[in-house]
Amino acid sequence: MAAIFVARSAELSRWASDVGLSKHVYKLGVTEAPMKEILAAGWAGFAGWTLVKKQDCAPGIDNDGAIARLAARVKRIDPALYPRLRGETGVFKVTPAQVENHIVLTRALAGTEESGELKVKHPDFGDFLIHNALR
Repeated sequence: MAAIFVARSAELSRWASDVGLSKHVYKLGVTEAPMKEILAAGWAGFAGWTLVKKQDCAPGIDNDGAIARLAARVKRIDPALYPRLRGETGVFKVTPAQVENHIVLTRALAGTEESGELKVKHPDFGDFLIHNALR
C-alpha cells in the first residue's frame, strides 16, 4: 500500500534559511518503498533526512498528484530558481502561521476549545502538509 510522507533535513533547513526562504522547508512524497531506504537515499544532495509524518493513502494517490494538490495551497519551491535543489520536486516552504490557522480551524470544527499559546512542532507541519495534499 502506498504511503504519503513528509520529511525534513536540518541541512536543507539551514541552507533555505541562509538563502532567504525559511527554515520551515519540507519534502512531501508518495511511495510504496520502505521508508528507511527512501530516507537513507536522501534528496537534492542534502543529508540527514528524518521522517516527520507518514500516513497510508488510497491506491489512486500518486506522487505528482499529491504534489500538485498541495502546490495549490502551499508555496512550492521551484527547483529551477535554486540549482542546489537539483531538479527535486515536492519541496515546500510552510509558514508557522499557516499551520497555526489550520490547528485553530480544526479544533473549532471539532468543537474542542483549547485556549493558550500554540507552539507548532514538526509533526504539526507534517499533519498540515498531508491534510492539504490529500484534499
